[in-house]
Amino acid sequence: MKKFINSIDTLLDDSLRGFAKAHANIITLNLQPHFIKRSKTINPGKVALLSGGGSGHEPLHAGFVGLGMLDAACPGQIFTSPTPDQMLAAASEVDNGGGVLFIVKNYAGDVMNFEIAAEMLDCPCATVLVSDDVSLPKNHSAGRRGVAGTLIIEKMLGAAAEQGADLAACKALGDRINLVTASMGVALSSCTVPALGKPTFSLDDNECEMGVGIHGERGRETMAMSSATEMIEHLASVIDHELRPKKGQSVLLHVNGFGATPLLELYVVYDIAAQFWASRGVNICRSLVGNFTTSLDMAGCSVTLTLLDEELLALWDAPVHTAALRWGC
Repeated sequence: MKKFINSIDTLLDDSLRGFAKAHANIITLNLQPHFIKRSKTINPGKVALLSGGGSGHEPLHAGFVGLGMLDAACPGQIFTSPTPDQMLAAASEVDNGGGVLFIVKNYAGDVMNFEIAAEMLDCPCATVLVSDDVSLPKNHSAGRRGVAGTLIIEKMLGAAAEQGADLAACKALGDRINLVTASMGVALSSCTVPALGKPTFSLDDNECEMGVGIHGERGRETMAMSSATEMIEHLASVIDHELRPKKGQSVLLHVNGFGATPLLELYVVYDIAAQFWASRGVNICRSLVGNFTTSLDMAGCSVTLTLLDEELLALWDAPVHTAALRWGC
């Protein structure tokens, strides 16, 4: 393992300090307990959006704190849920009379700790549970995982909250976006968790892991490597079967890298996915390509499709200014 690390024990603190210095005009860092909040005060009565999860997925979630997205994010240790005290401290800092909406990826630790925080919070709150990973069946015992679709929900809800939507409206909107968003990923290699010092799983040179999650866990099946077109059309077919977009349907297509796949290849993936849906008469009217929901140094990517209507399209286009996502400002 070769990493730019001084100490595994101080890795998170060291990284967060660097992040805060690099983006001091957007965010403020609190170290004890860990949370990041917008540096500018939010408007009175605005719903405060708060998310979080284990580190290792950067820029998710800290990179999405700012105008038009999150008001605060709670980073846990690598692939480890943040604790309820982090969430309580962050929520108390950003609540400005409109209540707090938690955006939670469907992983057991995240769900449990956010539930504890919600029960202890002394202000109105609600939760949107993200479950966009269609590599798992709907009736999976733990439910479907929240993966790259989290960014899309955070962006659209951020815009709605900025425009004055109340807590109930934001909650209902988040649940609606989740229902029309589907993701699936494929890995060409495992990631290496620094504390472990070696890859979480191994793949032969002629293998890929289809339906992989974002914590280095194995996917739904190990498959033989094939052409980029065959692998991505396999993903797209699963997503298409789930959402069943009609001819003429407007969609957002998001290709997300897991950390070690260059943009050169991610744009190949986008081209293949775009051709897949364009050939079916689907209108790809918005796109996002890059490393946004990563898994440390995993080689691979995911494809996410969101069905759009006029409201969701306007919310996606609304101004945003964060460390990792910005337009219209």
